[in-house]
Amino acid sequence: RFLTSKEQFHAFLRAGGQPGSQVSPGAEEDVEEKKEENVEEKEENCQSEPPTKRVRLEELSEDGESPGDAGAAEKEPVERKRARGQNKSRPCMKPNHYEQSRLCPSVTQGCAEKCCFGVRCRFLHDVGEYMATKPADLGRSCVLFETFGKCVYGVTCRFAQAHLGDGYQNIINAELAKQWEGKSLVRNNLSKDLQHQLRKRKFSFKKADEYLRGLAKPHGSGGKGGKTTGCSAEEQGVSGCTAPPEGLGDSLECPALAEQGENPKPEALQRSSPAGGEEASSIKTVGPVTDEDVVKLRSCEKKQLKIQGKLYLAPLTTCGNLPFRRICKRFGADVTCGEMAVCTNLLQGQSSEWALLKRHHTEDIFGVQLEGAFPDTMTKCAELLNQTIEVDFVDINVGCPIDLVYKKGGGCALMTRSNKFEQIVRGMNSVLDVPLTVKIRTGVQEKINVAHKLIPRLREWGASMVTLHGRSREQRYTRSADWDYIAECAKIATPMPLFGNGDILSYEDAHRAMQTGVSGVMIARQVSVGALIKPWLFTEIKDQRHWDISSSERFDILKDFSNYGLEHWGSDTQGVEKTRKFLLEWLSFLCRYIPVGLLEHLPQKINERPPYYMGRDYMETLMASQNVDDWIKI
Repeated sequence: RFLTSKEQFHAFLRAGGQPGSQVSPGAEEDVEEKKEENVEEKEENCQSEPPTKRVRLEELSEDGESPGDAGAAEKEPVERKRARGQNKSRPCMKPNHYEQSRLCPSVTQGCAEKCCFGVRCRFLHDVGEYMATKPADLGRSCVLFETFGKCVYGVTCRFAQAHLGDGYQNIINAELAKQWEGKSLVRNNLSKDLQHQLRKRKFSFKKADEYLRGLAKPHGSGGKGGKTTGCSAEEQGVSGCTAPPEGLGDSLECPALAEQGENPKPEALQRSSPAGGEEASSIKTVGPVTDEDVVKLRSCEKKQLKIQGKLYLAPLTTCGNLPFRRICKRFGADVTCGEMAVCTNLLQGQSSEWALLKRHHTEDIFGVQLEGAFPDTMTKCAELLNQTIEVDFVDINVGCPIDLVYKKGGGCALMTRSNKFEQIVRGMNSVLDVPLTVKIRTGVQEKINVAHKLIPRLREWGASMVTLHGRSREQRYTRSADWDYIAECAKIATPMPLFGNGDILSYEDAHRAMQTGVSGVMIARQVSVGALIKPWLFTEIKDQRHWDISSSERFDILKDFSNYGLEHWGSDTQGVEKTRKFLLEWLSFLCRYIPVGLLEHLPQKINERPPYYMGRDYMETLMASQNVDDWIKI
């Protein structure tokens, strides 16, 4: 009884959900007339469309066929340009109107006389002039002021009327502010001093440099080593030979050097490490002679990652931001992970990349995910994070299928570059004091699985856990995940934990997945999305029930996300715009959820796409719309 037509669905939303707003038979003619008017408007506005889209519109006739098909055979076929990919000709949507009359941060912080730019500052210093051009406030209550007793954005806050006194003075609730004094809510921030060291390349990578020297050949760059071509600029001279695992000493020989009759022991292992910053002694010694050798942690002494049976929120690019992770944490996610960060950008000290590593104080088990293609950058990045941020584990992304990453040798490409893959895992494991995990796919090609071959080697190389996504790179997020293959790999991985990933949208899916023998399940983005479609999925799994969540409860979740976003990105215009951006991105996934009370059979399948349906109230119907204008209403 909830099924409806497209026309009725949109007419109901246009009428604002008023009673009797269902489309009557007589009104269907008006809908058809409006559709014709819209078609005419599109034809008139065709010239305003971006070039790639305009080509497509001009070629399609009213009956959906190209003009060339309707003509006689004597006409030469017109070469059609396929409109695909990113539309780079679209107009810039970045809101930059507020940049023209922006208040100087020194004024906001109450130290206008200390503006470091002086007379050259291009921002406003007159609060009255700024307030005359400032956009209207969005509400009467400021979440920062109500939560922390103080809004650091002062007059620039878009909810400033809640905490501005006479003369635009920022009011402070001293009693509430004192409760939060000295508490660090968000950790893993990039300090200016560290950023300066990275940009000037003054940060010390002692352990990473030692490992990379061990990879280099002792006698020049001659020899075979042809399988390890394609090194990065920092990696020139690094051979395909890998450093022997700790504890094996001289018993492990390198095949690449053994063929040439050379000494297989890496140069860095043949000499003692320098003590107290002095140069290494030329006297040959046997056994450990420095504190570093004695104190260095063995693999069995490292902190163990005990998350078997826990619910793991996967790193989700763009949508897996800190406010979203707080939502999932509140609904029962046990383990969270930051968005994929590119190691080269982290080494350059890019603020936007370091923002992906931020950790909220409620995230008790938190990790970061790194992407890279070469041992030098990945090992150095691992050592950098090991010294500067607080994490419980570091994950290597070997599952990213996008071309931008794959063509550079990262993501899924590492599954086919076993030498580089081994050097990366061994190198990162040697410099980290926390467990190292790896996320992989079944393989690169659709019908050629290679994960079962890699998993035993990953265990040997030092990985503490592997997460297997049950699809290949060619499949991307299409088709169903192969849980039979995941079950086989789980047996091979023993005793190393293996988490399964793919098509988890209900507690029944999670229970079925756990029966395959995996150590746990990762809730991530699939054809549709598990956590992004329904973040309360974690609660359903723990309570073993289907939650028929109401539209008002779902709307409260969006309110909480907005408040978390204003806390994280700021309550000024830039912070509001960024919160809106990520909220709209999330709404593009949330609209795929079908309320439990409307389903003919449970549970909802992750590959199913429902017909148009009416919700049990206006808000539920509005949330089911896939029209961006309706998302903006929300």
